Amino acid sequence: MRALCGVLLVVAAVVGLIAAGPPGGQASEQMFANGLLPPVTLPADNPQTGAKVRLGAQLYFETLLSQDRTVSCASCHDPDKGWADPRPVSEGVGHAKGARNAPTVLNAAYHRVQFWDGRAATLEDQALGPIQNPVEMQMTMPMALDRLKGISGYVAQFREVFDSEPTDRTVALAIAAFERTVVSTNSAYDRYIQGDREALTDSARRGLDLFRGRAHCITCHSGPNFTDSGFHNLGVGYAQGTFADVGRQKVSGKVRDTGAFKTPGLRSVELTAPYMHDGSEPTLERVIDLYNRGGIRNPYLDPKVLPLHLSGREKADLVAFLKALTGEPLKITRPELPQ
Repeated sequence: MRALCGVLLVVAAVVGLIAAGPPGGQASEQMFANGLLPPVTLPADNPQTGAKVRLGAQLYFETLLSQDRTVSCASCHDPDKGWADPRPVSEGVGHAKGARNAPTVLNAAYHRVQFWDGRAATLEDQALGPIQNPVEMQMTMPMALDRLKGISGYVAQFREVFDSEPTDRTVALAIAAFERTVVSTNSAYDRYIQGDREALTDSARRGLDLFRGRAHCITCHSGPNFTDSGFHNLGVGYAQGTFADVGRQKVSGKVRDTGAFKTPGLRSVELTAPYMHDGSEPTLERVIDLYNRGGIRNPYLDPKVLPLHLSGREKADLVAFLKALTGEPLKITRPELPQ
């Protein structure tokens, strides 16, 4: 018999937002232009339904998708830790350590590509990677599917949602559908943009001016999700003439992409420490210090990365603004999993 799903408190509201689409008129268009998130765009081949989101939530928390049944998506993208990983680098089965810090799932639906190096084009493409990664969940998809097919509750749900048994594709579709509901909204910044002039502190307002102006953060952290979806070299991980991780270059094959990584979105960034692809910066203050000194010099340093010469107060103001990007908590009840 199918086990009952736990109620995901955030899903109903977000699915309603997705289904409704943007309100009409110039006012809504102007809000998006000013920096408010538009509704999530859904792919034509993966429409959103409540049943699909609930199934995706179960799979997101399902440890049987890992070789020793100890690791799930939520292990490294923890809802209680900003949907990210507080460890510098993420750990998989048997505490095997990867080389990168797991990026947050918050607002991943808005990214043009997925992973730090952009090797996956969509959330669907991304979903199966960790399951099959030898350092993460250490599974093959045939093994994972066999486990799902052995649980009558999952078989019944896949038939209800997809009219088929579990497959590589339907697992990916369900997980991606759930991840599209993980959206950070209604930050102090959003309220400020909508006209609440008291939503930002004086320090955060000064930080916003710096962000848009002399600190030129907005050059790369642009748009309503505060990312250009591009790849940039800050010199992180460069030492003794070499990079510990070449980043985008491994995907693109282009020398100029050596040491370049995807620009992360900044919404709720306060919750997702540590920072950078290798988790090498433990605090926002340390991140600002890195930018202030112009990154780490190397042959491929992005020309946009220059010393900022910020004062102590200016650095504190930038941090205050970044904290004002924190959205409302996404409260969820973890779903009951079929046995």
